Amino acid sequence: MTVEGADVRYCYRHPDRETGLSCSECGRPICSECVHYAPVGLRCPEHSGKPQGIRKVTTGVRGTTLAGTDALVTKALIGINVGVFLLALATGASLTRAGGTVFEKGSLFVGNEFIGLAAGEWWRLVTAGFIHAGLFHLGTNMLLLWWFGAPLEQGLGRARYLGIYSVSLLAGSAGAILLSPQSPTVGASGAVFGLFGAAFVLERQAGVTRGPAFTIIVLNLLLSFLIPGISIGGHIGGLVGGALAMLALTRFGQAHAVYGRPGLVGIAGVVAVGVASLVIAWVQVQRITDQPPATAASMPVSTSAAWAAASRASGTRNGEQET
Repeated sequence: MTVEGADVRYCYRHPDRETGLSCSECGRPICSECVHYAPVGLRCPEHSGKPQGIRKVTTGVRGTTLAGTDALVTKALIGINVGVFLLALATGASLTRAGGTVFEKGSLFVGNEFIGLAAGEWWRLVTAGFIHAGLFHLGTNMLLLWWFGAPLEQGLGRARYLGIYSVSLLAGSAGAILLSPQSPTVGASGAVFGLFGAAFVLERQAGVTRGPAFTIIVLNLLLSFLIPGISIGGHIGGLVGGALAMLALTRFGQAHAVYGRPGLVGIAGVVAVGVASLVIAWVQVQRITDQPPATAASMPVSTSAAWAAASRASGTRNGEQET
C-alpha cells in the first residue's frame, strides 16, 4: 500500500532503499524488488501467497486445487451456477445455447403484462445471474470467478465478499435493463465484473496504477464491445456497482479493506448500491410499460408467446445476450 507523508520509510529487507510501498497484509515497507502484485493489493515476500521454506513441500500440491483454499463462498457460487446449468440441460437447453424452461422462467428482460419484469417477475434480476447460454459461457465465467473471486474472498472475508458479489449482480442486471430492456439476458459476468471493479479500487488505494484488475477490465470491456451478443450494460453496471461497494466498505480509502471495520457507514453504502440498482430497474420498467400498449392483434396471448416476442425484439442471437 502506498504510504504518503513526511516520514521516510525503508524496505525491511533492504534498509538502504527508500520506498513508498508497503505490504497490504502486514504493513511493512517494501521496495520495488520485494513487492509482489497480488490480485488484491501488494504483498511482501512472506505474504505473497508463495510458500516459504518447508511450506513449499507441504503446500505445493494442495495449492493447485480447490482444496487449497477456504474460499467457501466462491465454491458455493460456482456450484450453484453449475447446478442451474445442469437443470437447464434437463429442461430443454443445450451445451451450446440457452433455452428451455429455466431460461424462459429466469432470464432477464422487461417483457410485458404477461411475462418478464413488467409482469411482476422481479426474481429475474437475480436468477439471470445464475443461468448461462451454453457450456463455454459457463466455463469462462466460472474460471474468472475462481481466479478473482477466491483471492478476493480470502482477503476480504466471506461476509464482505458476498455483499460485493450480491450488489454487483443487481447492478449488472440494472445495467442490462437500461441498455437492452427487451433482450433476454443471462450470465454471471455482471457480478464477476463487480469483483473486477472491487479489485481495481483496492489496487488504486494501494498505489498500483496498472495491476491485474486494470488489465483484465480493459481486455474484457474491449471484448464486450467487439463481440456481438454480449450485454454491455450488464458488464458496465456490474463493474460500477462493485467499485462503488468497495469504496463504501473502505469508506473511500479511510479504512483498511481487510483489517478495518466498515462501520455503519460502510455497510449502509453497500446496501445503498443494491437499493439504487433496484430503483434504476424499477424506473426503467415503469418507463417502458408507460408507453402506449400494443394493439390487441399483436399482443401475445400466452407466456410462451410473450417470451418469444421479447426474444424477437433483439437483433442479436435471437434476442439472447450473455453477461
